[in-house]
Amino acid sequence: MAGLFVYGLGVALTVHAGIGIAPWDVLAQGISVQTGLSFGVATVAVSILVLVCWIPLKVKPGFGTVANALLVGLFADFWLMILPDLTAYWQQLAVFMLGVVVVAIATGLYISSRLGSGPRDGLMQGTANTLDKPFWIVRTAFEGSVLTIGWLMGGQVREGTLIFAVTIGYLVQISLKAFKIPKG
Repeated sequence: MAGLFVYGLGVALTVHAGIGIAPWDVLAQGISVQTGLSFGVATVAVSILVLVCWIPLKVKPGFGTVANALLVGLFADFWLMILPDLTAYWQQLAVFMLGVVVVAIATGLYISSRLGSGPRDGLMQGTANTLDKPFWIVRTAFEGSVLTIGWLMGGQVREGTLIFAVTIGYLVQISLKAFKIPKG
């Protein structure tokens, strides 16, 4: 649960910075722009829709999967309500980079709990398994698709989106090593 609360903070920091966000967050932001839903509620809606897509893939959610789907967006909304205004670009960049690091740390905490994959990761892994395609191809296709759809709906794509894309994998890898649960 702590990992999800921290994950919500990381997402909120990247959104609040205003210089671009992760592809799935672009989709949620686009839905928010089009519907008037808060960013967090739009994130929960996307998560629930993604979980429905698990059904034909025969992927089974864990407790952590459901908690992720229902809570990360709400935690992000909480943090977005209390974060201070940013008045300079250097502040936006610093807050964004902090957000990416926080997302990576939270991902390590979340995955190390072994309570089920996140909705998006489970969808991509299930699709890769069902289609017998490499995970990276499926992930790239999904990330590119949701980024494009979100952008067309009014989601923000900027330099932060690129920064997130090229740094998150490496940072999560470091986080996973740091939070590795010893066997035995």
